[in-house]
Amino acid sequence: MMPSSLYVHIPFCASKCYYCDFNSYVSTGDVIDRYLDGLEKEMELLAAELPRQPLQTVFFGGGTPSLLDTGQLARMMAILHDHFTVEKDAEITVEANPGTVNLDKLRTLKAGGVSRLSFGVQSFHDPILKKLGRLHDSLTVYHSFDKARQAGFESINLDLMFGLPGQTMEIFRDSLQKIVELAPEHISAYSLKVEEGTPFAVWQDRGKLELPPEETDLAMYLLLMETMEAKGYGMYEISNFAKKGHDSQHNQVYWRNEPYLAAGAGAHGYVNHIRYVIQHAVPDYMETALSGRRPVVEQNWISEEIRREDTMILGLRMINGVEFQRFRERHGVDMHQVFGDVIERNIHKGLLVKDETVIRLTKRALPIANEVFSDFLIS
Repeated sequence: MMPSSLYVHIPFCASKCYYCDFNSYVSTGDVIDRYLDGLEKEMELLAAELPRQPLQTVFFGGGTPSLLDTGQLARMMAILHDHFTVEKDAEITVEANPGTVNLDKLRTLKAGGVSRLSFGVQSFHDPILKKLGRLHDSLTVYHSFDKARQAGFESINLDLMFGLPGQTMEIFRDSLQKIVELAPEHISAYSLKVEEGTPFAVWQDRGKLELPPEETDLAMYLLLMETMEAKGYGMYEISNFAKKGHDSQHNQVYWRNEPYLAAGAGAHGYVNHIRYVIQHAVPDYMETALSGRRPVVEQNWISEEIRREDTMILGLRMINGVEFQRFRERHGVDMHQVFGDVIERNIHKGLLVKDETVIRLTKRALPIANEVFSDFLIS
């Protein structure tokens, strides 16, 4: 399969959140300008070296791409269109943080073909936002969302988090109520995972990070699903909910285990059964790209056995599950020949259900999906 999706990493933030392990840095405008020099060269090299179809999805992630000024954002979009053919109706998403956008920036993105914004809200409770190291408050969310609507954006995602330090059921319920009142087209909601190398991990090791108990975290997830269904948001992935016609097309490329291109410091791509990693450190990335070499530091061939596992584990994240025919077409073997014992065992446990065409998680399995996923690691 030739890729028709592209992920672009913009690794700059105004500050580093306490839970974040993404490749991001606090930097200055001149460094960002030079980074865009490197990105332009890398995109040129990428477009020349790898076969591809016209792009159907593009995702600018970070970091905080919306931190760039208006001129830098215009250049970012120009780099994309200068080196790639983009379908007229392509889904182009840009991640943003509340407080980092204004009408000029948003109109520049819109003019550059961006069709979808994704705001990192995380909570509507200001004390919790401070505990996360976020720079915005809840009022800023409303202002930024309103500006996005004024700029003409009709597809907006808002991110929420639960299982946060100091978060109670009442606080989370209030955030849910406020987010549905804004009526974005898409809502993503994730339970906090404490990642190694973050301040949260250090504080947890020292016994200074007080998180809600597991039963409260589960209750928040169940409340999330109940609220989304009641408010007309279809659950199409274990952490993602959308109004009709607004499912994230780009993220479904990942969940379907399909190939995608990647550019930018620390980005990961997957082409021709090879997963590749771009240099993380911004100075090294810029030096390599500007010297005329693709800044790829790691390439791993993914065996057929692992590809089959990935198809199941990633695909079962989607509520519609994995189709038997698609698995057979993709891997040249019947799903039951490879995973028959695993499938039957989890059906017996009430965690999987199948019909003539598809296998998927049961509703009971959604909160403990990782237990099912790990069962498919048989290679």
